Amino acid sequence: HHTAVAVASDIMIPVQFEILCSETAPFFGFMGIAAAVVFANLGSAYGTSKAGVGVSSMGVMNPHLVMRSTLPVVMAGILGIYGLIMAIILEGNIKQPYSSFAGYAHLASGLCCGLSSLAAGLSIGIVGDAGARANGQQPRLFVGMMLMLIFGEALALYGLIASIV
Repeated sequence: HHTAVAVASDIMIPVQFEILCSETAPFFGFMGIAAAVVFANLGSAYGTSKAGVGVSSMGVMNPHLVMRSTLPVVMAGILGIYGLIMAIILEGNIKQPYSSFAGYAHLASGLCCGLSSLAAGLSIGIVGDAGARANGQQPRLFVGMMLMLIFGEALALYGLIASIV
């Protein structure tokens, strides 16, 4: 409760009022949580499945390189963790009173993290698939594949950092 002074003519009357927040504000905050988790997991699932197909295909011809080529699958799996981290941070910040501004900010944070992870998953999946197959034919391509995967993963990390800040 806050106290304000209402001026009517020359009379000052103290008035009690409560800062009311929009009833829909928490909806946007919780949608931010959902967006972070859902989109990050979509990126993780796509990257894991696409890269896993490449590893399996390569493993038929060169089974001794399978463990080395599973790195894209692991990197794609990490993307889901970024969404989970963001969801935990956002959930801890949804407390009454909760303003519309906070709701919109949390929605934007969730979308930033989730969609960045989705983009990274697409990148990791495609590079991981082609890279695993190429690595099976020419093992010296492993370092180049790793660099491409790291830059793909960095996209999700940038989204996570921007979401936290």
